[in-house]
Amino acid sequence: MKNGFTVIIVEDARLELKGTEEIFRTDIPEAEIIGVAANEEELDRLLQSQVPDLLLLDLGLGGSTTVGVDICAKVKKNFPCMKVLIFTGELLNEKLWVDVLDAGADGIALKTGELLTKHEIYNVMAGKRNVFNQPILEKIVGRFCESVARESARKKSLIEYDIDRYDECFLRHLALGYTKEMISSLKTMPFGVKSLEKRQADLVSRLFGDSEQRGINVTRLVVRAIELSIIDIENLEADE
Repeated sequence: MKNGFTVIIVEDARLELKGTEEIFRTDIPEAEIIGVAANEEELDRLLQSQVPDLLLLDLGLGGSTTVGVDICAKVKKNFPCMKVLIFTGELLNEKLWVDVLDAGADGIALKTGELLTKHEIYNVMAGKRNVFNQPILEKIVGRFCESVARESARKKSLIEYDIDRYDECFLRHLALGYTKEMISSLKTMPFGVKSLEKRQADLVSRLFGDSEQRGINVTRLVVRAIELSIIDIENLEADE
């Protein structure tokens, strides 16, 4: 990172803007704030006269939660060398974080906990991607741990209950509401309806104890497959 660099801050909440400017003044004195904007139009006017090294961008502007994503995509297209760090109070809208990363943002800092520190700024200016502050890192690590635990449980169940790819495909499409007639027409399932009925009965015998097997319908079978992590309810996709 070079010794000095320029910054434009896009923030429409005056108190938050003052707090952000204070962070730069006290913790990052080598940064020169060359402009502040409360909306896209003000930012466009600033960029006509000078392009900063870093754009610190709030996502929620003027009551919209998506305008920041559009701004990020536009400035990354027009000024690909400009660094963009998102500084946002959108704490629960995780889809918005994904959207802005897809739009080219270099990182995200959430307005909670330790807020913005010089480390995020330095890392972005050093050319690092996917720079996050502690609050978002905690969320990411939590999701990662959950994902690994689900995958581990799934692999264990596939082995323990002798689940092959046709069993998984069958259960997954039952969970999606497919009938056996519809499933039999899939390219990935070379079985007729009668064979699928036998497969369903066999799955019931494998997934339920002897005392539980009486009266098991499709819904209960699917619920059991989800409980055992054989199919992932968060990643249900149909085959062709």
